Amino acid sequence: MNLKRTATIVLVGSALAAWLAAAATSGNRNTIDPILVKPRPIDARGEALASEISRLHEHLRPVAVPLQPGRNLFSFAVHQARPATVPPPVSKPAVIEAPAAVRPAAPQLKLSGIAEDATADGVVRTAIISGPGQLFLVKEGENVTPRFRVAKISSDVVELSDLTDGTALRLALK
Repeated sequence: MNLKRTATIVLVGSALAAWLAAAATSGNRNTIDPILVKPRPIDARGEALASEISRLHEHLRPVAVPLQPGRNLFSFAVHQARPATVPPPVSKPAVIEAPAAVRPAAPQLKLSGIAEDATADGVVRTAIISGPGQLFLVKEGENVTPRFRVAKISSDVVELSDLTDGTALRLALK
C-alpha cells in the first residue's frame, strides 16, 4: 500500500510543478488590447479645481520682502539711552485723610419660603433662606450667617439685623 500511496503523491506533485512552471514562463500569449477609459466630466472638473487651487496658492505668496523689521511686537517701547534728568524738588507730603471704613458687601441671600407651625403658644414661623451654596432654616433670634441674625419673620418678609453695624436687611418673597 505504501508503494501506491508514494506513486500517487509523486505523480500529483510532478503535475502541480509542471503547471506552476508553465504559468511562470514567458511565452507568446494572446495579448488583449488594453481597455481605454474615457475621463469622466467629474475628473475634468477635479483637474480644473486643482489648477485653480495652485494658482491661488501662488497668489497668496508675498511678492515683496520687507526691507527691515518695522517693529518688535513683543516689546512695549523702544529702550533708548535717555539723558539724565534732574529730579523734581522735594515737597512736603500732603496730609492724607484716612479712607472711609469700607463696609463688607452683603452676602447674596434670598428668601425662598416661609413655613408656619401652629402651636399652643401661637404660630411659629421658620424662614427658608438660600445663600451662597447653602440653605438656612432659621427662626426668630437665630443667626443666618455669622454676620446676620433674624430679627422678625412675617408672612412674606424676613428682617435680618447686621451684627457688625446694626443695620436692617429685608428679604421678601417674590
